[in-house]
Order: sequence, then structure tokens, then C-alpha cells
Amino acid sequence: MGKKGKREKKGKGAEKTAAKMEKKVSRRAKKEEEDLEALIAEFQSLDAKKTQVIESSCPPPSPRLNGSLSAHPEKDELILFGGEYFNGQKTYLYNDLYVYNIRKNSWTKVEIPNPPPRRCAHQAAVVPTASGQLWIFGGEFASPNGEQFYHYKDLWVLHLATKTWEQIKASGGPSGRSGHRMVVCKRQLIIFGGFHESARDYIYYNDVYAFNLDSFTWSKLAPSGIGPAPRSGCQMASTPEGGIIIYGGYSKQRIKKDVDKGTLHTDMFLLKADGAGKEEDKWAWSRLNPSGVKPTPRSGFSVAVGPSNRSLLFGGVHDEEEEESIEGDFFNDIYFYDIGKNRWFPGQLKGPKSEKRKRRRGRQAEAEGAGNGEVEKQPPQGPVEIVKEVVAEDGTVMTIKQVISGPAEEKERSESEEEEEDGALGQQVEPCPRSNAMLAVKHGVLYVYGGMFEVGDRQFTLSDLYSIDLHKMEEWKVLVEMDPKAQEWLEESESDEEEDDTEGAEGGEEDSSEEESEDEGGEEQHPSVQPDEKHADYLSRTEQYWIKLARSNMGPDAKEKKVVKVAHAMAKAFYEDSV
Repeated sequence: MGKKGKREKKGKGAEKTAAKMEKKVSRRAKKEEEDLEALIAEFQSLDAKKTQVIESSCPPPSPRLNGSLSAHPEKDELILFGGEYFNGQKTYLYNDLYVYNIRKNSWTKVEIPNPPPRRCAHQAAVVPTASGQLWIFGGEFASPNGEQFYHYKDLWVLHLATKTWEQIKASGGPSGRSGHRMVVCKRQLIIFGGFHESARDYIYYNDVYAFNLDSFTWSKLAPSGIGPAPRSGCQMASTPEGGIIIYGGYSKQRIKKDVDKGTLHTDMFLLKADGAGKEEDKWAWSRLNPSGVKPTPRSGFSVAVGPSNRSLLFGGVHDEEEEESIEGDFFNDIYFYDIGKNRWFPGQLKGPKSEKRKRRRGRQAEAEGAGNGEVEKQPPQGPVEIVKEVVAEDGTVMTIKQVISGPAEEKERSESEEEEEDGALGQQVEPCPRSNAMLAVKHGVLYVYGGMFEVGDRQFTLSDLYSIDLHKMEEWKVLVEMDPKAQEWLEESESDEEEDDTEGAEGGEEDSSEEESEDEGGEEQHPSVQPDEKHADYLSRTEQYWIKLARSNMGPDAKEKKVVKVAHAMAKAFYEDSV
């Protein structure tokens, strides 16, 4: 038997094994999903009581990950839907809808009757039809204790012009799943991969489905060639010619009882249709071997489509898996894939123009000084590791390691120079490393919202918003800062696990109001004061750390005197909490 025949036989064997596993997982998951269906139905009955659209200005959405952030096709707006939050004891799922106005830097909560049930790890895609439509497929719902899962296979569309939700009921679509990917390709939604998990078993997919946006019908594609192995969380992008690109992703397999081994995929494939984009087209997989600098292996990265025919990925985590524990190394870098050139390259910040001019003036002064023999030559400085820490309300210190291309140049400046340059030489602001963030691109600007990172056994879920102009790649801008006081973490306890499930799964609105009242009281109890002798030694040993932390929170434009004052207050507050 030739190589081709062996490959085809092996492929058919893998399909049979996958089919058997899917039936096994389906049987075991059925009981779990029946239990959760009752809970989901209860939430839907609450949503059904809403009879009119209510739009209200609001603070930024609560911390979350695995939601969707989409750019409005006609307006300067971003649309945030769903997501999840875990506080150490309970998992909260959301189906709320927020709209971010880019020009006003403001949020609006939009309550629309009969929305999709609460979910995370779904997929969203926007099409310009009828002044804009937001399509949602799949995702998962979890019990508050995070031990049972319900995987959706429903398809919804939000009509942006009329602000109405509509569930599209069409047979022949994908099975229930989360972690899949979905893109718009011509007049079709293309869905690939994902996974389905029960308390005991799981299965990863590599099937491909197409939903026709004109006929509202599903079709399962049967591409020829060798395609990607089953996986979730990959990068998926459509090409101008109507092809589909798949990169990376994650999957796991059981190597022995109760022991799973994860795989970080780094391969790349092209799914191409032979024809004019019709349903009956023949599709074929082929492997891509891109040039350039590929992303380091990771999972949990976020993806978007940028300008100039480039797709991009941001962040993620590389887990070092042991049998008893997992340690994660989180990222905050950007990698671009040039679809036309089949080439990867890392995104590198160029720095703002004002900073470049100041550096140029600094080099000219050094050159003049060197001519007079007054300045010693300094050895070139390479990349340095910056360690940032954020202190949560309970005193927990979050340590964040970042590698930047070079340290900020320290110069002695007069007060007039400082005011003129407005502190632009300070340390560059950038999002902290994270995974499972939400991305969107509008007018060539990338927006990054939320996500999570871990410190030991504790998870920190974020609610900050950053942006960067992908055309200029000069600097990140902080649109919404992370509030360390918003970080809640509860240790596991038997009594908490027995509490009413509905309280956790509903979204935690009551908890957030309690946190706000506590914060208001906290401002009175802990006024900002000057450092005293008691913590002077503590401050002197760590002053540079606190100044860096204060500057990262306040931004590069903050004046030095104010930064130092805030740093002193932070150090004092932390010291008092510690003792």
C-alpha cells in the first residue's frame, strides 16, 4: 500500500475513534446538561420579563474574560457581549450587552428583550447587512461551582439598527461546543474546531461548518487533504480570495487515569475553495510554511484582523504542566501575520514622536560633551526585565514580569523642561500580560479589554481597556485603568459551595454594589497622608518600585512630583496593611 493509501486509512481510523468518543462524551454529558438546562431556563424566564429596550450610561463593565468585543460596521462603537468571572468560589456567566463609544470614551449598557442565554467562550462576527448585524454562535454555560458545563449549539443575530435579538433555528449545524472559531467569508459564516467537555470526559473538534447568510442554511464541509488536528482557541482569519487560515490552538489528551497532557499547536493551514464561493464548492486543506518570526508557543491568545491584509494575535499563556500543578508564563506581545506575504513578524513599539525628538537632542548634547572630553562613553544597554506589582485590596501582591526593548533614559532636567516635555520620557504604558482578553479593531486601532492572569493559585480577572494605533505602533493608550480594589478572591470553603447556585450564576450584580459601598467607606478610613518615620525605611528600600508602579497607573504624562507623592501614599497604605 502506498503512502497515500496509508494516510487515507489512518484518517478514516481517526474519524471512527473521534465518532466513538463523541458518543461517549455525549452520553455522559446529557445528564449534566439536563441539570443545567433548568437553571438556564430560569434565567431566560427572568430575561423574558424585559419588554422594552433600555439604554443607560454606566461605568465600564465588570471584570471578565472569554467574552466577545466587536466593532460596529457603521458607527465608532465597540460591542461587548457575555463573558465569565471566577472569584475563587463561584463562576459568574454574563449575557449583558455594552456599547463603548470610541469618540466619547464612554460606556452604555443596552438591555434588549429576549437575549441569548448567559455564556462565555462563544464566537461573534459582524456583517454590514441592514445597517449592521452581530452574529453569535455556541459557547458554554457553567454551574456556579465550575464543575458542570452546558455547551450551546444555538445561533443568534443582533440587528443593530433595530436593537432586537433573533434566534435563527436551522438544522444541520455544528454540535454544542466552546473555544471554536468563526469568521465571515464572503456571504458565509465559517466555523472550525472547538471542544465539548463534561465532568469526566472531553473531546476536541476539527470539523468545518458553513452557514449561508442568504439562505440561512447550514452545510458541513468535507475538505480534501490533511487538515489541522482537533483543537480549540486557534487563530482563524479569512483571506481576500475567500480562503481560511488556521494557526495554533490547544488540545489535550488523556495519557492515564485522571492525568491529561496538553498540546500547544504551532502549525498553520490554509482552507481553500475551488470555485466562486458557492456551497457546492470543493474545499481543500493545505499546509502553510510561513517565513519570519513566528509567535512563541502559547494558548489563550486573542485574535483580530488588522489593516494592510494582516491578522494579529495578542497575549496568551504558556503553561508548564506537571502532574500535580500548572505554572503559567503570561504574555502581552503582539504578532502580525501578513496574509499576502505568508510571513510572521512581532509588533514592536516605536515610541511617540516627541520622545524621539528629545532623544535626538540628548544624543546631540552627548556628542558635544564627548567632543569636549567631558562625557564618558556608556556601554550599549540591551533589553531589560521590568517587574511590576499591583496590590489588591486584601494585600495580595500581583507580580508582573515584562521584557522591554530598552530602559528609559534618565536625564536631569529643569522644571521648565519637565513642563514642556510633560513627562513623555517615563516608562511606556502597556497592558499587563494576560490571556483570554477581548480584541477589536476599528479604523486601524486595536482595542484590548479584560482577560486574566494568575499568581500562584489565584486568578486575577481584568476590566481595563487599552488601545494602540496599528498604523503607527508608537504607544499604548490607557482608556480604562484596572482598579486593584475591584479584585475579589475568596478561598474555597465547604459552606460556600452549598450556597444557592442561582446567586453566583446570575452575574453578581448585588455583590458589586456591596463592593462600591465598601470602597466609599474605605476612602474615609484610609486618607492619603505623607509618609511617616515608621515606614521610611520600607520606602527607601523599595522607592523605585513604588514610583514605577505609580507611574504605570498614572500614565507617562503625570508630573514627577505628583507621581512621587502617590508612590509614597501607596507604600504607606501597603505597609500598614502588611503589619
